Order: sequence, then structure tokens, then C-alpha cells
Amino acid sequence: MDSEQELRLRRQAMRLRLQGISHTVILETVHRSPGWLSKWQKRFDQQGSAGLRSRSRRPHHTPNACGPRIVHLIVQTRRRLVKQKVGLIGARAIRRELRKVLGKPTPSLTTIKRVLRTHGLVTTPTETPRPYFPKPLTAIQGTLHALDWTCRYLEDGPRVYAFHTLNLRTRACTQSIAADKSGTTVFQHCAHTWKTLGIPRFLQLDNDAAFCGGYKAPRVFGQFVRLCLYFGIELIFLPVAEPECNGEVEELNGLWGHAFWERRRFASFGWVCRASPAFVRWYLTAYAPPFLANMTPRQAQRREPKRRLTATQMALLPEALPITAGRIHFIRKVKPDGTIAVLNETWQVSQRLAGKYVWATVITHCRRLEIWYQRSAQHAWCLRKTYAYDIPGTVARLKPEFAHPKTA
Repeated sequence: MDSEQELRLRRQAMRLRLQGISHTVILETVHRSPGWLSKWQKRFDQQGSAGLRSRSRRPHHTPNACGPRIVHLIVQTRRRLVKQKVGLIGARAIRRELRKVLGKPTPSLTTIKRVLRTHGLVTTPTETPRPYFPKPLTAIQGTLHALDWTCRYLEDGPRVYAFHTLNLRTRACTQSIAADKSGTTVFQHCAHTWKTLGIPRFLQLDNDAAFCGGYKAPRVFGQFVRLCLYFGIELIFLPVAEPECNGEVEELNGLWGHAFWERRRFASFGWVCRASPAFVRWYLTAYAPPFLANMTPRQAQRREPKRRLTATQMALLPEALPITAGRIHFIRKVKPDGTIAVLNETWQVSQRLAGKYVWATVITHCRRLEIWYQRSAQHAWCLRKTYAYDIPGTVARLKPEFAHPKTA
């Protein structure tokens, strides 16, 4: 995006702020991060409209350039080290060699690296910009939860798993402490979440076997997938091996580690279970995530419409869960050969989209797989491929009590 487009977005964000629009709505409108909004809000408060223009990145002070003799020594030392059959050739190795000749002081590592770059003796790695990633929070409408787990070890060896579910709009969370990450554990955690925060419209998560049903059989609909379909929840499986895509709940995992786990010593699994509610209470009532603009998650959650899972609904849950009418989403990066993998099967998209993210959706009641692509947040979604997706057996109707209102 060029500078003028970026400036227009900053001005639009400040206009919305002056109109009293909430931070959440502003972020959804301009498709920017909470940190971005905080930065330009501070600049605007201090300097007005002029503060919204980008500042020069030129350093205020130019570092002292080293003389021709030092430059010559750095270059010659590098070339000599390259010819050696054993040893290192980096800036630290060059600096050690220079100390033998110059004593102290010697050029800094930054200076040595700059000289090497100037003389073409090192190549500066060019960062490939990440392709546009359609974040679920900006791509869908309705309540969106994110689920993840983290693991720690007690001193005598046993593992402790902390499951976290986060409402991405209110940042309210639930937590379960467990000794494993089995399907039963995941079910118990989600049941607790849906009784507490309500049944979401969407749930984003990674591709852990406990969630997706495993990596062997094609078109496998695991028990957890069936459970979510039964309750009308649309799962969004994030790209494989890219935990940063679930960054919000990953941050919560880290916060739990820093604010809770690392501040105590636990003698047993039971101690962790007894102490963990203190973290959840602190998080919900005392912690103010930057995303919420000085509100606590509990305050934000009060505004959230929710339909909680009831004891009666749990009691009527069939022992053998059917595949229910609904949708399952997969955000996938297209491989160099133009394919993606969905539920242990390979599907052709297009080699022209290699390295780009697409959104694949299995529609169970239509027995269809759709693959969508969005070039950027400013472009409309485009249906690129449609495949027949045969599902053995009957697909059950969604119960009316779990149907969500249709959104535009």
C-alpha cells in the first residue's frame, strides 16, 4: 500500500474515533492491528492531523565512518579467512583478527558488517513479504472463538496441559487444566466453554489430531468435528504449522506462562488445578488487553449476545454423533505445484496462486468443496474451484435450536 492510501486510512480511523466509534469497529473497518491504532491515536492526540504523516526513517546521527586503512584491513581479513579450510568468516571472527593487529579499540560489529556489505562480500537477505492472509476475524460475521493448548512440566516429570478458548471480539476466555490432550479432554473443555461464554458461530484452531480427527484416513470426520457440526459451529482450521495465525490465543498461552506458571512452584497436578481459577479471575477482571481500550474482558463480554449450552442439551447429545449439515473451513497456503490438502486429500487449485492463501470450505449437506481466494482486504472474494465432495452415509439436519441467524 502506498503512502497516500495509508494516510487516508489513518485519517479515516481518527474520524471514526472522534465520532465515538468503538476501537473494535474501527479495527474491523480499516483492517489494521490494535498496535497500529494505538500508535496513530497517540500521534493524533499530540500533534493533530499533521502527526498522521509518516516521519523520516533517516537516523538522527550518522555513525563515524572508519578510515581507509581500517576498511582495507576488514576487507583483507575477510578474504584471508574465506581461504582457510577451517574456521569462521563472520563479523565476530574478523573482529578477533583485527584485535591482533590493532589492539583496542576495534571497529564495532555493525561497522564491520557495513563495510562487508559495501564491498559486496556478504549478501543481505531480502525478506519476502508475507502474502495477504485473510484473518477470520475480518472475513466472517458472528461470534468467533479461538482454541489452543499449551504444555508445561512439573518438577517430577508429569505434563500439565492448559486449554484456552478466547472470544476474539471480547477477549473473554475459559481455561481447563488437564493431564492429556485427548478427544475427551477437548470435549470437556469445550462443553465448559459453551456453558460459560456461549456457543460460538465460528471456532478457529490449528490442525492438531485431537481437533481434526487424525492424519491417515481421507475425508475423516473426527468426533470433535462432528460435535461442532452438531451444535452448528463452523470450524476454521488455520494453515498447517503456522502458529502465528492463531496469535491472539497464543499470546494468552504466553500470558498464562508469565503471569501464573513462572511465578509459582507446583508440587502436584492437583495444586495446578486448584490454583488455576485465580489466573482466570485476574485475567477477566483485572487485566485490560490493549485490543479492548481499557476495558476488561468481563466488561466487554457483558455486551456479547450468547446462547449458552444447557444441561438438557448435553443430556440429549447422541452417543454416536452423526455428520450434521454445516460447513467446515480450511485456510491453506497453495503449494508450489498448485495444490492444497484438506482432510488428508490433495486438491488442485492453481499454480498461479502458489504461495498464496486460499479458503476452502466443505459444505456437508451439499456434498461440495469450494475454494475461494481474496487478493487483498480491498478485493472481493472469488470462487476459484468447486468439487463434488462425497460423504458416505446420511447427513443429519441441524436442529433448529442450534441454527444461527443468517447474516448478510
